[in-house]
Amino acid sequence: MFVAEGEDLVAAAGAEPVDLLVAGENVAPELLAEVSTLAHAPRVIGVYRRDDLPRGTRPVTLALWRVADPGNVGTLLRSADAFDAGIALSPGCADPTGPKALRASMGALFRVPIVEFDAAAGRRIALVPRGGTPLPELELEGDIVFVLGAEREGLPPEVLARCEMQATIPQQGESLNVAMAGTIALYELSRQRA
Repeated sequence: MFVAEGEDLVAAAGAEPVDLLVAGENVAPELLAEVSTLAHAPRVIGVYRRDDLPRGTRPVTLALWRVADPGNVGTLLRSADAFDAGIALSPGCADPTGPKALRASMGALFRVPIVEFDAAAGRRIALVPRGGTPLPELELEGDIVFVLGAEREGLPPEVLARCEMQATIPQQGESLNVAMAGTIALYELSRQRA
């Protein structure tokens, strides 16, 4: 079980909660405020089952390797939702149902299928900060899995070895935030297929 806090997030879920706690109706407002992780007490908290979340794969997937920041995981869920992609998570990734990841996803968690890291099928393309083929030069056809690593550690050699190629997003600066890199990769794929 997990909770979605606030009217906007509960509405964005588009799913029927197991329980809906509404301040002043079926729970005391001060009790709701006490259990909330938000700075300001929500008026509504929805309780959901993890088993009710979408599972399965899509032709395009973002495979996240040890992305521990919940804001990045949630933002990548939101980007996957925008570009009709799925998400694959390795051990060590932030819990997508955690409060920060769920808020960052803006409800995309309820629409984007999530699988284990190795379950994503397709040509694996590692996104690396330097030294890869420039992303716009790749032909992104067929099923694609963009593999992204945690910002500090990146992708270890054993994960890179399982990728068919490495791609780099051309840029002027040092590197991109992992959520930005994943979003740009999905946009480039979308642009090429338009």
